[in-house]
Amino acid sequence: MLEIAPSKIVHIIFQSREGDMAAAELRQFIADLNDDEKAHLTAMAWVGRGAFEPEDYEEAVATAFAEATTPTEDYLMGMPHLSENLEAGLEALGVDVTEIEADFL
Repeated sequence: MLEIAPSKIVHIIFQSREGDMAAAELRQFIADLNDDEKAHLTAMAWVGRGAFEPEDYEEAVATAFAEATTPTEDYLMGMPHLSENLEAGLEALGVDVTEIEADFL
């Protein structure tokens, strides 16, 4: 189901909260993901913002692949509330990242 490690999503959440100071690093981190990870990350954000229901996650992934016309890092970094969308997406899909988050604190 999830083709991106939850730890990578948590890393992106924490970096996106850092604002301008971490923007270049975050942009590069997302750019370095493989295509599957990018599609799953985008789908996670879409589920989190309510564009897709959790049960439609695979459809969201397929849509992310089909509609990838701009670099993923540009698209996601232009998304308002990226960290909140990713957190909500993880929660909606039942992915527990409590232990992973503790490593970032």
